[in-house]
Amino acid sequence: MGYLHEGHLSLVDRALERADTVVLSVFVNPLQFGPGEDLERYPRDLARDAELAEARGVDVLFAPSAAQLYPRGAPVTRVTIGPMADRLCGRDRPGHFEGVLTVVAKLFNVVDPDVAVFGRKDFQQSVLIRRMVEDLNFRVTIDVGPTVREADGLALSSRNTYLSPTERQSATALYRGLSLAREAYDGGERDAERLRGIVARAVESEPRTRIRYVELVDPDSLDPLESAVPGSVLAIAAFVGTTRLIDNIVLE
Repeated sequence: MGYLHEGHLSLVDRALERADTVVLSVFVNPLQFGPGEDLERYPRDLARDAELAEARGVDVLFAPSAAQLYPRGAPVTRVTIGPMADRLCGRDRPGHFEGVLTVVAKLFNVVDPDVAVFGRKDFQQSVLIRRMVEDLNFRVTIDVGPTVREADGLALSSRNTYLSPTERQSATALYRGLSLAREAYDGGERDAERLRGIVARAVESEPRTRIRYVELVDPDSLDPLESAVPGSVLAIAAFVGTTRLIDNIVLE
């Protein structure tokens, strides 16, 4: 959705390795924002994005307006994916992933890519897009790049710009908690409740944090797991101040 950072640009690098021509879409999609969410204040700077994209090797910057992509207003036809979209972030944001999948389907139809690259930080999104592609026979390969982090572990996100300096420090607890849980897993811990507890205690030790979920899930179905196995995903969403952040790690 624009306001590019190194996480986005790392996906450009992956695309350049796999394709002769790279198209970067920038579109703040109103369909995936619920009432009271940050659609109006979501950070935007298309001129800056264009400079960064060109410097990184992007061939085409596709930045339609909402009126161009939705010429008749909110579309009547939408992509839904059932219970998988109601888990994790979907519990807090009803209709969010319907908006995401609908716009991604439109972008695939407009651009007709051979490969589409997404980031692992938005883990649930990437799982649902893969499933949509499989179920609806889109002729595109989905590639998911690793999460890019600041030196202190905070996952890069356009929404990090909302954080005050104090909140920015508190936000590092998300990855710290996930890392502690991974250390416990590496040491033999497999119980999901105990792994979730390790993450929760680390996050709740910081001021101005409020956990929305900590879940251990299957990487393909998003079903909750009672015991960790190789490839399980430990995912978190939490508010730091008024900013909702997400992160995850793969246990392997």
